[in-house]
Amino acid sequence: MNYRIILYVLGNVLKVEALAMVLPLVCSLMYKEFDCVFVFIICILLCLICGVLLSFKQPQKREIYAKEGFVTAALSWIIISIFGSIPFIISGYIPNFIDALFETASGFTTTGASILEKVEYLPKGILFWRSFTHWIGGMGVLVFLLAILPASGGSNVYLMRAESPGPSVSKLVPRLRETARILYGIYIFITVILTLLLLIGKLDLFEALVTTFETVGTGGFAVRNSSAEGYSSYVQIVINIFMLLCGVDFTAYYLIIMKKGKLALKSDEIKTYFLIYLTATILITINCIGIYPSIFDTIKHSSFQVASIMTTTGFTTTDFNVWPSFSKTIIVLLMFIGACAGSTGGGIKVSRIIIALKSIIKEIKISSHPRNIEKVTINKRVVEHETLRAINVYFISYIAIFTISLLIISLDNLDFTTNFTAVAATMNNIGPGLSEVGPSANYSIYSPLSTFVLTIDMLIGRLEIFPFLVLCSPYAWKK
Repeated sequence: MNYRIILYVLGNVLKVEALAMVLPLVCSLMYKEFDCVFVFIICILLCLICGVLLSFKQPQKREIYAKEGFVTAALSWIIISIFGSIPFIISGYIPNFIDALFETASGFTTTGASILEKVEYLPKGILFWRSFTHWIGGMGVLVFLLAILPASGGSNVYLMRAESPGPSVSKLVPRLRETARILYGIYIFITVILTLLLLIGKLDLFEALVTTFETVGTGGFAVRNSSAEGYSSYVQIVINIFMLLCGVDFTAYYLIIMKKGKLALKSDEIKTYFLIYLTATILITINCIGIYPSIFDTIKHSSFQVASIMTTTGFTTTDFNVWPSFSKTIIVLLMFIGACAGSTGGGIKVSRIIIALKSIIKEIKISSHPRNIEKVTINKRVVEHETLRAINVYFISYIAIFTISLLIISLDNLDFTTNFTAVAATMNNIGPGLSEVGPSANYSIYSPLSTFVLTIDMLIGRLEIFPFLVLCSPYAWKK
């Protein structure tokens, strides 16, 4: 294990976090929230000092192999969550460390689950930081690091692979640094466009920015207790569209830029993604007729909630706790499916679902005709055995972690629906669940132990299990 390179990367991660805190500092200055200005200055200095100490000495060996990549990714997200929680603690708005860590991890992992009962009383600077963590975590802090730091060899792909969601990660261009820059370029472009559209919808600059961070990062922290319910139909429709767009593999946008849009449209994952969205919207709309005053309202709320849950954003325009059981069951299923690989969304990912279903069909065919040679394909390409094996291990690990988490938080003696959807919502990085953690509620009902378990679930879900398994494995630390 190359400890020196791990510490070096962690130091640079803290420097990036210090840089990120400059924006909420500026926001606090603009709104004359001088107490928050002082808080963010302390936090920036703390991140910088620790970052410089960790990265002061450059490692002689700068190669990053698989285990270093996984361990670095896991530790990076733990560290940014711990340091990112300090503004909440120092300011006194979330004085409890476990609660502050939960809120911050929820932000960086783009989960959007909150322990806050009222958010509107928070200062603008704190609200800005809370929402900006979504934007930072959406594309990934290590991807940003790769985009701005000088390359240290092709082995950096292990960092991106450990942090990026989906069964596999590929470079868009030969140089990894250029790939990271292209991804962030697309990300920033979408951010600017959405901000402008929200300004046209008569949101003020502050609310347009934070709503953009929450939407593009598919996070769902809102600056209103009513989430997106109080916005105009225009704003809700715009958010709906951009939630869907940010749930798509960002590689598709690169292909469109390179005038290869037909390749993007032929993607099995993207076609299945939109098919699931349309099917779920139609079924819920039919099932919810009569709940809302008009068919337009029914379609609007159904399509918005399907997009929000499927992309794991977590915004709400209505309390879907009051929907019929059939519609709520669809919502829970969408929690697990999630968005596309390579997007800012969470969940198991549509590509994994496709490959898993095709693997089942393959086994059925082989059982019926043992001499046949069957291959699992996606986008007309054969899925490698290594990828199939990784997906199988992912599902087994997912079920095991889900079960253990559910058992632990059940000690709080809340109802099964609340506990089940709380684990599903945090592990799939969604936010709202059902019953007592539904859209109109929050996670403050849980004990410190359960809150900590759900925090770990959010981090495990964002990094898709393996980095945390490697971090906790004694095999990774052996020479």
